[in-house]
Amino acid sequence: MILTYHGILDNIKNGNIHISPFDESMLNPNSCDYRIDYKLLELSDLPVDPKKQSRYNEINFTDEGYVLSPNKTYLANTCEEIGSDVFVPSLIGKTSLGRLGLFLQITADLGNLGAKHKWTLELKAVQPIKIYPMMRIGQVTFWSTSGESDMRYEGKYDKFSIAKSSEIYREFEKGAQQ
Repeated sequence: MILTYHGILDNIKNGNIHISPFDESMLNPNSCDYRIDYKLLELSDLPVDPKKQSRYNEINFTDEGYVLSPNKTYLANTCEEIGSDVFVPSLIGKTSLGRLGLFLQITADLGNLGAKHKWTLELKAVQPIKIYPMMRIGQVTFWSTSGESDMRYEGKYDKFSIAKSSEIYREFEKGAQQ
């Protein structure tokens, strides 16, 4: 079950949902908008061998905006810290930006119970598109769970507040050590 406007607002007020900073004007009928922060990471060397750490160029973009190039992968983070111990967040893009050719959260749209942080966003443009820091770039929905929910995510992407590049190479390092 997905929470509606009033369900999200009530659960923010009672502490079951964490969005900080929170602005009630960003609530929608069944989601809450989130904004992109001031830093982008641009994947700098394709193709990437998953056994090696990816390299990214760091871009601090200004209020003048930044034009995303087609067929490049960018990472950014949400301005807001988002999460819940009770509901599962799902971050998706805004329809209006998708209609301009911006794909957001291509593969990692589902959050985990208990994770509360700024989320890493995956961005890919099919044509040049200018984005601006602090613009509403996506929306988050909150889903109720079924069954025991005592397990919490404690992985390599837990508790960070900047865009986090892929760390899949760590899985190969662990395998090599065993």
